[in-house]
Amino acid sequence: MYQSKMNENKPDGSQTLACVFCRKNDDCPSKYGEKKTKEKWNLTVHYYCLLLSSGIWQRGKEEEGVYGFLIEDIRKEVNRASKLKCCVCKKNGASIGCVTPRCKRSYHFPCGLQRECIFQFTGNFASFCWSHRPVQIISPNNYSDSLPCTICLEFIEPIPTYSILRSPCCKNAWFHRDCLQVQAISAGVFFFRCTICNNSDIFQKEMLRMGIHIPEKDASWELEENAYQELLQHYERCDVQRCCCKEGRDYNAPDSKWEIKRCQCCGSSGTHLACSSLPSWEQNWECLECRGILYNSGGFQKAKKQKLLNTNNVGINDCLLEESSPKLPRQTPGAQCKDPVRQGSKFRRDISAIIIELGFQIKKKKKRLYIDKADIWNSALNGFRNQKFNPSYTMEVVYVNENDNFGREHPGSKQEFLSLLMQHLENSPLFEGSLSKNLSLNSQALKENLYYEAGKMLAISLVHGGPSPGFFSKTLFNCLVYGPENTQPILDDVADFDVAQIIMRVNATTNVADLNSVMNECYNYLELIGCLRLITSLSDKYILAKDILNYHVIKRVHAPFESFKQGLKTLGVLENIQTYPEAFYGVFCHKPENLSTEILSDLFTVHTLSDAQTLEFWNSYLQAVEGGKSATTMEEILIFATGCNSIPPAGFKPTPSIECLHMDFPVGNKCNNCLALPITNTYKEFQEKMDFAIRSTLRLEKEESSHYVGHEDVLNKEMLL
Repeated sequence: MYQSKMNENKPDGSQTLACVFCRKNDDCPSKYGEKKTKEKWNLTVHYYCLLLSSGIWQRGKEEEGVYGFLIEDIRKEVNRASKLKCCVCKKNGASIGCVTPRCKRSYHFPCGLQRECIFQFTGNFASFCWSHRPVQIISPNNYSDSLPCTICLEFIEPIPTYSILRSPCCKNAWFHRDCLQVQAISAGVFFFRCTICNNSDIFQKEMLRMGIHIPEKDASWELEENAYQELLQHYERCDVQRCCCKEGRDYNAPDSKWEIKRCQCCGSSGTHLACSSLPSWEQNWECLECRGILYNSGGFQKAKKQKLLNTNNVGINDCLLEESSPKLPRQTPGAQCKDPVRQGSKFRRDISAIIIELGFQIKKKKKRLYIDKADIWNSALNGFRNQKFNPSYTMEVVYVNENDNFGREHPGSKQEFLSLLMQHLENSPLFEGSLSKNLSLNSQALKENLYYEAGKMLAISLVHGGPSPGFFSKTLFNCLVYGPENTQPILDDVADFDVAQIIMRVNATTNVADLNSVMNECYNYLELIGCLRLITSLSDKYILAKDILNYHVIKRVHAPFESFKQGLKTLGVLENIQTYPEAFYGVFCHKPENLSTEILSDLFTVHTLSDAQTLEFWNSYLQAVEGGKSATTMEEILIFATGCNSIPPAGFKPTPSIECLHMDFPVGNKCNNCLALPITNTYKEFQEKMDFAIRSTLRLEKEESSHYVGHEDVLNKEMLL
């Protein structure tokens, strides 16, 4: 809660008003924090002077008083400090004291900076005088020459002092303190990290200990209006030597042979599908320049060249165009994709970074979705099918109840809505299987284009910060990435018991007579699916079982698969899945890891100056829940606070937080991901209140939506029929 509001307007003449704590009228945010003036109370303060004063606590909300510090508390602190003399300038008003026991030094914030005191902008916001300040303990190294500051590149003596700091994770990374502070204020907590190894956790922890202020805000470059607008401009021009399009090189007609495909390496060259003889938009394509670079660097050494007709008349560039893509090596039809992470590591990326980049497409313009939690599927379907809906608009969720005669609306959590939608999708008749699911064949859903809508919902959910689907079979995922023709299903993919029995009976035969007997018994079925074949040896049973598998899992659902794949193209999700399969595999095919005390403790940030005893109770409660000593589960705690039962791949936005308040029971604000803990006298009272509130709230929410379950089951049965 100590985040600076750097963009608030300041009253005219604020630069001439002196801070009530340090009596200086300097306005230097990087040095003293933002200067805030409250004309109503004739009060001016520097943010750091206020934050680090020893006798004041943040008792209000962020919008109350000055940054949550109440006006009456500020006046009391000023009065207390007026009796204390600064040990540097010898003037009264020294509101900051050294926290070291028996040290009596007090000083103004600017005076402390002058004498190289260290102020820690974390925890209890401790202050240390020049005699007791923390130091960096570094083993002696024999540096023959000076080393550059890795930020400003000026050479410095590699000796740790107040003004020279060393990175805790890179022994040869040294910084000026002033350079680090400017960098921290500009980057914010989300982007401030070691300039050498990119580490953030260890690096930030050490810098906070050494008195670097890291504000809880987005980076300055993230706050610029339309800062990444150019990234949303797709290149749309055909650059091949001979463009066949009569409408010209700039003509682009989506879902046709005149759709422009961009180079998958540089993205700054394009081609019409027809001009490069690309059978579909999914096929990878590189421009000649990128192909030449990859060829010369050995990127095609392991790829097999396809034989061309009349090779005597083929040039080097034409040969390059026939090479397989370095990202997805071409396989012969029927080749099994056994491991989705087998591709080259040079294209391997972190899933959260990919989804965050996809999120750059989301515009600030908002589109309101009216969602009935009791009918999550149909209300979401209506919203997404609305002509005014645009997947790249920011979604604003409003909960409504069709049975409410007053038409009341309630602000909703986008991530909760997406989590509920994914849970419904997993259990819908569009998929079949127990844990690892494949697409089903549902004629009614196909007629209503629901497979397309399901793919679209999955894509929108991922880009807008929704949870991991986690229920795809490996076979379904490989079909999306490498194509059905390059995927071999397994027996576990068959959800139909009778079909699975036929395959097992075929595999269990020990002679040709038994195999023919099984085929005769299943003659009508085998004829229907086109798998009748002449048996000449016992080894034919493997071909027969493979044919049945391919038909039931892949060929039978060809139409639903193609429709689903088209929906998954929304916001470029399918293209990224095919480019980075190893990153998306865990998101689609595995459930998130089980929550633990450590995970939830790290997930929730603690508001400034929260009650220490309540935080101890909170940690003990998490341990009790994890150990099975409570009726509540870790997932229920997360649902109560955020509406999600797992952490989304791109994390929560805003970051989940905890505050301690004098209240009867805990309160979860799912829109802000904030959990308010009750301040109690004993742990037993704390646990009873937590258990009761969480269990009761989730039970009531379940009961509110239960009236629709019966109707929903009937619809599902009708769709299956």
